[in-house]
Amino acid sequence: MNTRLKINWSAIPQAEFLTGDAYVAYRDPAGHYHDGLFRVFHTRVLHETDGYYYSFVAVTESRDLINWAESRILTPKDHRLNYSSPGNVIRYNDEWVLCFQTYPMNQANRFGDETARVFTVRSTDLVNWSEPELIRVKGPDVPVEEMGRMIDPYLVEDKDVPGRWWCFYKQNGASMSYSEDLQNWTYAGRMDSGENVCLLLDNDEYVLFHSPENGVGVKRSKNLKDWSDHQHLTLGQQEWEWAASRLTAGHILDLRHIAEIGKFVMFFHGSVSRKIQPKETHGNASLGLAWSDDLLHWDWPEKS
Repeated sequence: MNTRLKINWSAIPQAEFLTGDAYVAYRDPAGHYHDGLFRVFHTRVLHETDGYYYSFVAVTESRDLINWAESRILTPKDHRLNYSSPGNVIRYNDEWVLCFQTYPMNQANRFGDETARVFTVRSTDLVNWSEPELIRVKGPDVPVEEMGRMIDPYLVEDKDVPGRWWCFYKQNGASMSYSEDLQNWTYAGRMDSGENVCLLLDNDEYVLFHSPENGVGVKRSKNLKDWSDHQHLTLGQQEWEWAASRLTAGHILDLRHIAEIGKFVMFFHGSVSRKIQPKETHGNASLGLAWSDDLLHWDWPEKS
């Protein structure tokens, strides 16, 4: 029997809930809530003694936003793949669909090379997942090697055309493609945006969250073509040593309709001071959370 706990916001002790160090980083959260359980899929990065950075898609779970399970790795160890940066989970044809990227690395570089692409996996229970399947966002006739480097996918259904799904991904800003079946995709252009795009609907508008150099940027549009900038959020960064270098990758769930929650919930990652060189890119990145009633005003534990 599933246990649904009413969230006691004042009891959440701190915004940081999954803590990185010099050897492991937690990044790119993608939240999901189902049957009383929060799942936060995320990137887990390890710097191994062989000199390689290994990235994985992992997940942590909580029923109360206070007690969190240990990060559990879901993808294989292979620096030539480095599955990472989960975008979101959608429900499609009686299955759950999770999207993420590859981020292949060599020893000389901390960043993914030109072969990075975007993928989906499917599940009936949110625990066991299928083999990754390439999202051919440039269309079926474009060879894989000609698709270009792309990261940070996110799937969202068109608000005006039911059954049409959009995939946003980081390439030349935010590129976008659409599909009626999650198999055959049509490229539809690009927009100015940072990475880690997240979209939701509010008052018949698309609200897009993205990652500029620091903070979480917010854009709005009624048609996915004309966008206006609305906010730049840094939350409690000035108070958080664990996010002093950069706060970014905001992922927002609209849970206003869930009786035991009743709010928007944001997950994000932060990293420590740039003065600590081995930690500035991947190490010492941690996951945090905040919440809002209206997407304009945000709260977090011990907010001053």
